[in-house]
Amino acid sequence: MTAPRSGAGLGAHPGPAPAPDVEGPAAPAGPTGTADSRPARRPRRGLRGLRGLGDLHAYLFIAPSLFGVLAFLLLPVLIVLVLSFFDWELLSDPTFVGLDNYRRMAGDGGVWRSLLVTVGYVLLCIPLQTVLAMVLALLLNQRLAGVRFYRALYVVPWMATPIVLGLTWKWIFDPRDGVVNNVLALFGVTGPAWLSDPTWALPAIALVNVWQYAGYNMLFFLAGLQGIPRELYDAAAVDGAAPVQRFFRVTLPLLNPTMFFVLVTNLIGAFQVFDTVFVMTDGGPSHRTEVINFKIYGTAFREFDFGYASALSMLLFVVILAVTLVQVRFFAKRTTYDLS
Repeated sequence: MTAPRSGAGLGAHPGPAPAPDVEGPAAPAGPTGTADSRPARRPRRGLRGLRGLGDLHAYLFIAPSLFGVLAFLLLPVLIVLVLSFFDWELLSDPTFVGLDNYRRMAGDGGVWRSLLVTVGYVLLCIPLQTVLAMVLALLLNQRLAGVRFYRALYVVPWMATPIVLGLTWKWIFDPRDGVVNNVLALFGVTGPAWLSDPTWALPAIALVNVWQYAGYNMLFFLAGLQGIPRELYDAAAVDGAAPVQRFFRVTLPLLNPTMFFVLVTNLIGAFQVFDTVFVMTDGGPSHRTEVINFKIYGTAFREFDFGYASALSMLLFVVILAVTLVQVRFFAKRTTYDLS
């Protein structure tokens, strides 16, 4: 008869208890009461930490631009908004007047005249400027001799300062010694006093803006044209589409992202025109070129009514914001960014 093994019989003396696991909690019991042999899953704190570190690096990279937006865009808007509720002549202490500046603005016919002049300037400038930039981009997208030279040449006007351009074009439009009237005289045409004529003063200023920014916008359209796959044009040609049909069915729809950017930036710039008006006409003749930005300047720095000028600035801000939101809504469902 063999002796029972230690711990096997009922009367066996129990052995020492196993040492507890000091490295972690005991594994949970399985359905039969035994410990689960699978290792416990640890939370992925390392990945979360790396992700948070990556976000921190991203914020550090955009910090300079973010600081610029906050310091030179949002903060001035807030300051102007606060000043619009005050009466301030710069040399005296600001006096809170509530909505008086806005009530005054609602009944000021000169403000709404300036706003209409600004809208007229935008309508004269933006369509012609955009069409001319598109035509230049289509021409300079061809394989022509010296095409790089012409691309650079059309951008040169954009690099000049508005004050210098205004002085130059003021001489060009001079009724006696100007280039325009002298050229017209060669064909027996007597040119008007461009900048002194109420009919021609605003179109003359719009023409200067078109001349300055058409080449600059041409670069964006040229980049958009070069981003359209050639296979799309080949497929349209195989289907029998004429060049005009290819432009309206292929080119123009795929240029919507570029068109959106160009129109938004140009409209914002056109509503804020000031330099050429200040140099060429000083708001005349008879307020025919007194755009809203020039009205704000005159109210602030000639009449020293900074509270009312701030209210006018908020009006311009709201108009530009509304026009931009309309464009965003218009292009939202008409824009294709993925050409793959």
